[in-house]
Amino acid sequence: MVGTGIFLKPGEMASVGGSVSVVFAAWIVGGLLSLFGALSFGELGAALPEAGGQYAYLRKGLGPVWGFLFGWMHSTVGESSSAASIAAGFARFSSFLIPAIATPLFSWHLTSPLSRKPYDFAFTWAQPLAAGVIALFTFINYLGVRLGGRVQITLTVLKVGAVLAIVAAGFWFGHGSMDHFHPFWPASSQIGAMSAFFAALAAALWAYDGWEDLNRVGSEIQNPQRNIPLALVGGTILVAGLYLLFSAVCFYALPFASVAASPHVASDVVASFAGRDRAVWITLAMIISALGTLNSSVLSGARVPYAMARDGLFFRVTGTVHPKFRTPGGALVFQGVLASLMALTGTFEELTSLFVFAAWIFYALSVVAMFRLRRIAPELPRPYRTWGYPVVPALFVAGALALTVNIWIERPVRSSIGLLLILSGLLFYRLWKRQTLEATS
Repeated sequence: MVGTGIFLKPGEMASVGGSVSVVFAAWIVGGLLSLFGALSFGELGAALPEAGGQYAYLRKGLGPVWGFLFGWMHSTVGESSSAASIAAGFARFSSFLIPAIATPLFSWHLTSPLSRKPYDFAFTWAQPLAAGVIALFTFINYLGVRLGGRVQITLTVLKVGAVLAIVAAGFWFGHGSMDHFHPFWPASSQIGAMSAFFAALAAALWAYDGWEDLNRVGSEIQNPQRNIPLALVGGTILVAGLYLLFSAVCFYALPFASVAASPHVASDVVASFAGRDRAVWITLAMIISALGTLNSSVLSGARVPYAMARDGLFFRVTGTVHPKFRTPGGALVFQGVLASLMALTGTFEELTSLFVFAAWIFYALSVVAMFRLRRIAPELPRPYRTWGYPVVPALFVAGALALTVNIWIERPVRSSIGLLLILSGLLFYRLWKRQTLEATS
């Protein structure tokens, strides 16, 4: 769960939220939504400890077509936008070290037809840098080189250690002020405050994302009935506390306006009390962490289209294995091209919003599948049952629906493209299903 988001999102949340209270409310509600989702996924993971996670839940709870649509979304929109977002975060970190990366090459101005909000897009060196690093790690994984489990654990310790170090040093050594927590309350109307809250919430949920990944490897976890719910719930609560502390130190160290305007808020916070030289070192740690996260995303993301193609339910080229390197080369190239195109055409904020939009549609559907499994499969062993059922999972579904609708209103063009890509999978599903049936008949 701890990745690029916490080092960058507090600045975006302050910018779109407009007040300290909205930012903290977004962190708290985002943590609660993630916790409610984790509680629901805990039941699904304990009852169906199968590889694939959501793919298995949707297939059994709602039908095969829904499982396919999740895999299609994951392969065409979800994983590609996730990898592009991580690469964009890497470029944002790098711009603190090399400011020229953020230099606009050209820009244009648009207005959202639904929200009527102005939208400015600037194409900088960050976009081709992000696309380039995606191509690099796609090539590395194509050759069969990947980071091992111990390296990933080391990088996770590095990320969490960096967050804790900034929090502790910021409060202990910083020359901050409680006056920086102004404006605390939103000054806009109730409707404007709600719009700002949902925009900040979408940003927060990118930082929280990752609580559901454990379920994808449920068949490989020892004592899943106990350990899946424990890891999901405990991990979400700990991360929520960590994120609230980090945001607090940002507002303590820097004035609210400075946080809202900062493209790399974590580095600027460290620079405010330790100087730019020391901030360079913490930024390097964040860059290394982002690269490790990107490598893991590229590696794991290619498995889904590869597996679907082997089942005859995806483009045949993605099911090929390189004869020499023994890697899913076709799936890696397919994913790398999509992710690179997204990185070239979107900012960090846009890409993370697209990911949250697409992913949370299927988070909600997975919990709907849990409701249906309670009805159609009462005999299914459920060593763990969702706490607060049916209220907690119903609140999660309602919150996910409100979130995705708001993202579509705020960013209609990219969200509509993502939704059309997801729905286009139905056409391919019918084609591939028919081809599979003909081949077996």
